[in-house]
Formats: sequence, C-alpha cells, structure tokens
Amino acid sequence: MFNLRVIGEGLPVAVVIDQLPDTGPLVVEAPPGTGKTTLVPPAIANMVGKTLATAPRRVAVRAVARRLAQLDGTGVGEKVGYAIRGEHHPGELVEFVTPGVLLNRLIADPGLEGVNAVVIDEVHERQLDTDLVLAMCMEVAILRDDFYLAAMSATLDARKFADHMGAAILSTEAVTHPLTIEYAPHPERAQGTREFYRHIAALAQHSERTLVFVPGVREVELVGSFLDDWAPLHGRLTSGEQDRALSGSQQVVVATSIAESSITVPGVRRVVDAGLSRVPRRDAARAMTGLVTVSTAKTSADQRAGRAGRLGPGSVVRAYSQADYQRFQPDITPEIATSDLTSAALTVAAWGSPDLPLVDQPPKQSLIDAHHTLRDLGALDGDDITGFGRKLSALPLDPRHGAALLRFGSGAAPTVAALSDQPVRRLERLVRRTPPVNAGEVVAAAYPQWVAKKMGDTYLLASGTRATLDAQIGQPEWIAAAEVQLTNKGAVIRAAEPYELPVERVTEETRAALVDGSVRGRRVKAVGAIELSSTPVKLTPEEAAEALTDLRFESFSLSESAQRLKDRLDFLHSEVGEPWPDVAKGDYSPEIGEVARGASISKLDMRAALLRQLPWPEAAKMDELAPERVGVGRIDYSTGRPIVRVKLQKCFGMAESPTCAGVRVLFHLLSPAGRELAVTDDLRSFWDGPYQQVRKEMRGRYPKHPWPEDPWRAI
Repeated sequence: MFNLRVIGEGLPVAVVIDQLPDTGPLVVEAPPGTGKTTLVPPAIANMVGKTLATAPRRVAVRAVARRLAQLDGTGVGEKVGYAIRGEHHPGELVEFVTPGVLLNRLIADPGLEGVNAVVIDEVHERQLDTDLVLAMCMEVAILRDDFYLAAMSATLDARKFADHMGAAILSTEAVTHPLTIEYAPHPERAQGTREFYRHIAALAQHSERTLVFVPGVREVELVGSFLDDWAPLHGRLTSGEQDRALSGSQQVVVATSIAESSITVPGVRRVVDAGLSRVPRRDAARAMTGLVTVSTAKTSADQRAGRAGRLGPGSVVRAYSQADYQRFQPDITPEIATSDLTSAALTVAAWGSPDLPLVDQPPKQSLIDAHHTLRDLGALDGDDITGFGRKLSALPLDPRHGAALLRFGSGAAPTVAALSDQPVRRLERLVRRTPPVNAGEVVAAAYPQWVAKKMGDTYLLASGTRATLDAQIGQPEWIAAAEVQLTNKGAVIRAAEPYELPVERVTEETRAALVDGSVRGRRVKAVGAIELSSTPVKLTPEEAAEALTDLRFESFSLSESAQRLKDRLDFLHSEVGEPWPDVAKGDYSPEIGEVARGASISKLDMRAALLRQLPWPEAAKMDELAPERVGVGRIDYSTGRPIVRVKLQKCFGMAESPTCAGVRVLFHLLSPAGRELAVTDDLRSFWDGPYQQVRKEMRGRYPKHPWPEDPWRAI
C-alpha cells in the first residue's frame, strides 16, 4: 500500500483523491501542476492492485516513476517501476510505461493478466498510440469486470472522453499563481529564420531560470548556439542526457513540446514560447506524410505558459502578437487524422477487433494506403493478418523497418538502427545472424516506393513523386530514400543511400491510356512510376477494357444536347433526390466497351447513354418536373438552378415565375442588344417596381422597341 497522505502533500489533486470511485471507467480532469500523474496511479493501486500508467514520452515515464518512488521512500524496481523502449524495471504495484510499450503488451497478452488497472495520462494530446491504447483498454474493460480504466486530461475536453467511455468525471482545480504575459513578435516567425531564433535566444537571457519552447530538435540546437549556459530537452536525447536537463542548474532549458506536460523542469519561473509546433501532415494524393511547422494550438500555448507559474508568480514571453494568439486553432489536431497509419493498422489487425472504439475514426484514404503498404510487406492477406504480420507486430519497430530486418537479418541492423533510432545490438538480438548488408538494399526493402532515379535536377520516386535531394551522398543515378519531407517547395529527400538499378524490382507490363480520345497501348519496363523503356503495342479489347476500368465520367465528351440532359438530371438529383440518380456514377460499360474495341470516345452517343440511366416509371414525369422550355425560352439548368435568359419585351404581362421541381425559374431580362437589365424570380414585383427605372434608362437608347408605362397592358 502507498501512503497517499505523504505522497500527496502539497498536491492540489490530493483534495479530491478520496472521491475516486471504487470502479471505472473514470476521467480525471486536472490542469498541469495538480499532481494527477503522481497521485492518481498509486491511489487506484491501493484500491484494486497492480496498475499500469501511461505517459506519452520516455522522459516523463522515467521522471514520474522516480518521483513516486522517492516520495514513497522506496527505490525504482520495488513498488514502483517503469518500462520504456529498451529499459524495464518492474514495479510491484505501479508501473509507468509509454503507450507504445503498453500496445505491445496488449498484443502479446490481450487480457492483461495480472494487471488490475490502466491509467492513461495526457489523453488530450491525442497522440495516435494513446488513442489506440484507450480503445483497446475499453475492450478489455468490457471483457473483465475487475478491470479499472481511467483516463486523465489536462484540458477542458474531459466531457468528450467521458461520453466516449461512459465514464464518471473527477475534477480538480489547479493552484494557480499569477502570470505576467508579454508579447514580443518577430516578423520572421512564420519563416522560422535564423534571425527569429536569435530573437528567441535574446528573450531567454534573464536572471530567472527560463524554459524555452521551440518546434523541433534543429531549432533547439540553433537557439542553444546563441546561448552560453543552457541545456537541451527533447525526445532524441539519451536517458542520461534528459536527466541532466531535468536535474541540472543551467539557466536556460530549450525544449520541444516534450516539456508541455507530465514533466516539471525544476526552478522555472519564466517561459519563452516561439508559438510553433511540428506536427505530421499527410498528402493523400502522394500517399506521403511529412512533418510541418505550424502555429501551436491555444491549449498548447496555455499549457506552456502554465509552466512558469508552478512554483509561484511567473512571467511568459510570447514571440508572437496577441492577434496571432487569437488566430491559433483552439485544440490540438488528433494525430490519427494526419499521420501515416501503417503501424496503427498493423496493431489493429493483430488485435483482431473489427470495430475498435476509437475517439475519432481515421481518414478512409489513409487507412486504405496503410493496408496497401502492409499487403506489399506480406503482413496482411486481404484484411487478415499473416504469420509474417504477427512477427512484425511483435517487433518494437515501424513495420517497414521490421520487414527489412526480418528479411536481411542482423546484417541489416546498423541501417535499421539508423532508420529507427535504436541501438544496433538490441536489433541484432531480435533476428538471425547474417553478414553485413548494403545500406541501400535495406532502405529499399523498407521503402520500395522511394527508390528513385535522377531525372535532370530532381529525382523521380517509384511512387511517382518528384523530389529534390538534400542529403550528403553526391548525385548518384539511383538512390533509396529513407526520409522524404513535404515542404512548401515540394518534396525533399533528407536521407538516402546510393543504390544500383534494382533489377529485381523491374516489372514489364502493358499499360494503356486515353490519347486523343482513343486507347493506346505501350509495353513498359519500369520500377514503379520510373519508366526504363516503352514500346507501342496493339491492345486486345480485353486489355483495353481493363485499362478503362477506372475511367471517370468526366472523360466522356458530351454533345450540347447530352450536356443539357445531364444538367436537367443533375438538377433533379439535387432537388428531388431518389429515385433520380447521380448520373456521373452511372453504368457506362457499353460505352467503355465501344472505346475498348477502337471507337473514339468523342464519337459516343452519350445522350442515349444518359437516357439509359433514367428511373422508370418516374422518367415519364421528367418534362413536368424539369421541362426543357417555358413559353418564352429555353431553361438553362447548368448552374443548378433553372434560368431563362430572354429579352424583356417577351415577358410583358407575365405575373408569376414558373417553377421546376418546386424551384422558381430565375429570369435574366435582356435589352434588345442582349445585355442584362435585371435578374428576378418575382416578375410581379419587378413590373410594379424596378421596371420604371429600367424603362427610363432604355427607351431613349432603344426608341424602336416598346417600353410601355404600364407593362401589364402591353400583352
């Protein structure tokens, strides 16, 4: 048992800790600095037994485990333990872990035998692994009545999580100290120039210990280069290096978002915030995900500011304007909406649940792309995980890196270690021993779509994307790219290895495309989108038809009468709905067959094809619902609304605008020369009002045409 009175002394959350319900699910809503990460896990462990608690970053896992053990008067590895990648100290009652470690445990042991509770911290950060852990633990809780599930949030979105989980909410207020906030904007913040980060460094120099927030590791080092007494804090540091930042006495600590929550940098009374975050963004068209620098969310800016007020009154300097802050998006965008989902999709497949209760569902195309990658790796067969996929899911690696390691053995470990930022020896122990393997071969096995050939000043990737090379490897003809970033200037290859023409990856196939309205075939040797040779060939009708499988309706040429018919059908589909169809999604297989047999797409009778899409017997009412004409002229449906363009004199005496499918016809009334004089769908009001001004202006210009004072009698 833990002595909660001793552990919770001085922590605001201690005031409500005795209100913890006996059973879950539970959402704890507590701002940063309240002590929820330190006190809630041992409190739950006292009630139910062995408790796992997640924190989103390794440095936070290690720090909170050591802090709790210290407050309990025991050592790490006794009542309190922790597990991060490559480091495990079991705890008898409480064990802090990263979400990734818990995911691996869940896959290996779906029932979490021997574990009585899971506490998921910082759910508001919406990290992908945290979302997956929450969903999987919700399913564990359904199967186990004795399982206690709690989620903890530092922002005001607790209700969303509580509704999703069907959970009670326990809230506590932070003991807040006054903060002085000042704004010190710089004109080059958005560009992230060297001068902007020099400005950040200047703001950081102060008599109070200062915590500086910048978006990434490069910016940490850049700001540090302008300082004398400083320490870095980011996720790429070793455990020892992170400890030095947290326990050292440097006047300035320059950190990424790692220091926003879960950990406390001692002695900080001042925060300098660049107001920037580095987040994943996915380009669905190119099936690529890159890290981009954006303005941080308001919730993140507020959390950063709060770091200055933990010990007492503090100050915050924001390197942006108050107007910039007001334009920040309110909340963090969930990673599931913007990230590469390959690892997540493999985890879900290994878990085996078809309807995982995620807080937000992933974008459909991103999930399709992830499944495609996993099938290419051999991890999925259709939608089912394979034996190879099971092996991949057990590795603490991205599936692409794991596939390369399993394929080549220990000889690939140095390259995979560089790709995954893991120790070589640890990876060597996971696979069979093999001789050294060429780095380019390993990278190409992990990222076959990023094999690239030099084309002029750029490289063409096998995926079809052109990219510039920004890696110190010269300018070889062939490369295997390991990192491709999306930037404002296009795709940039940041890391790559030289490669030879990948003979084993060369495919030979017949490709077909529409050229000048007809199908043309070529016999192509290629590596993905990189064509090595091309020879014209005559296609069989079957080959041509297969090439036209994905032909879009927009590729068909419509005559004027066919286009008018389509416009009428689109109008009815929009205004009436069923059974009037969306003709762009209709069946045009007979027309596709004609093109496959050699007909030009421009010669097809598309009016007849459109008539074939009409619903019967409702089609008999088409002229009633959407007539081609009214008495004074043809109706144009191309804008989605029925419009008649007609000379004003033809409408004398018309009081009411006719309707089409309940929508009034819009009249564009024209001068004798065809210029627009008025637009109305209420002719009666026009004659009784605006007409007199039109008459005054026009009768002198067109004296030979009637402009009666009383348009009602000019019939």
